[in-house]
Amino acid sequence: MLITNPTIQLLMKKTVKTLVLFTCISLFSVQLPAQLRLPVSNAFMSDMKKVIADHASHFDHIRGEVITESPQITEYQCTLLVNGAEESSITKHSSKKSIYSWEAVMLTTESFEKAKQKFRSLYNQLNNLGAAIGDKQQVHFKAEYETPKEEKKFTAIVFRAHPSSEASDQVKLELSLQFHAPMEWKVRVMVYDQQRADEERGSREDD
Repeated sequence: MLITNPTIQLLMKKTVKTLVLFTCISLFSVQLPAQLRLPVSNAFMSDMKKVIADHASHFDHIRGEVITESPQITEYQCTLLVNGAEESSITKHSSKKSIYSWEAVMLTTESFEKAKQKFRSLYNQLNNLGAAIGDKQQVHFKAEYETPKEEKKFTAIVFRAHPSSEASDQVKLELSLQFHAPMEWKVRVMVYDQQRADEERGSREDD
């Protein structure tokens, strides 16, 4: 039936507009919590990109004062605390040449389940992370997921940069979950130089 009464038509138009507005507000309210969580995740990934970009310069732009020093290693404060980290530091390993590594503790807990959940969450954010390295080459870090097991006490995932090149093969991004006596689990993120492992192998061969 065609409605010709102008007053009724006007009321119907207002009703439709009200319903559309209510629907839009409802959808916005449902999506808002997820949107509010995004900056936290993005901040962590943005900070990690800064750390990776500074790897080629031995973390010179984020390396602070000396904390401890010995013939083998020198530990420095890190002036950039990545979003969500409890603490972070930079270490210089002295062997045939000075090699630097960066590390952040992302969680310390007595609960293995909480550590496992954090480990998975960080993996999801780090896997396929895009960053610039060396001469500003753009790469993505990728690795297969490994499920931590409480009885193993230690799980580590090493992300490798793609595409492969002389510069990208040197930098490694690592996520680890490790038990520390008497009752602590720690989740860490590390950025280090592949040459560290090469130097250590060379030292053992020379012995």
